[in-house]
Amino acid sequence: MDLTSMLLLGGAPCCGAREGLGNNRHFFVSPGKELLVPLTSSMYVPGKLSDVGHVLVDVGTGYYVEKTADNARDFFKRKIDFLTKQMEKIQPALQEKHTMKQAVMEMMSQKIQQLTATGASQAVATRA
Repeated sequence: MDLTSMLLLGGAPCCGAREGLGNNRHFFVSPGKELLVPLTSSMYVPGKLSDVGHVLVDVGTGYYVEKTADNARDFFKRKIDFLTKQMEKIQPALQEKHTMKQAVMEMMSQKIQQLTATGASQAVATRA
């Protein structure tokens, strides 16, 4: 997995959270609605929604901030825009590094072939 893919995956939770706060959320989010609350990636407990106007947003390093749904949506939009701009900034450098890596790999391959050929010719010469 290359760095670009990892950056895209890093932004995926923001996109998913923003979609969860979408304009149509009032159709499936209402006070008293029963749902499963994740405790781990494979363990859930039943729960009921009590306050649908506010959400807890993970702002990083284990810190959570309570925000209104609109403020949370704006937060995720800003975060996605920031990540997109950062990816656009580093994309040319990544392309250059990839090109340099390919050149080094080709050079190493040529050197290995030369050494293999030289070793084979020396082995034939010592047998004779």
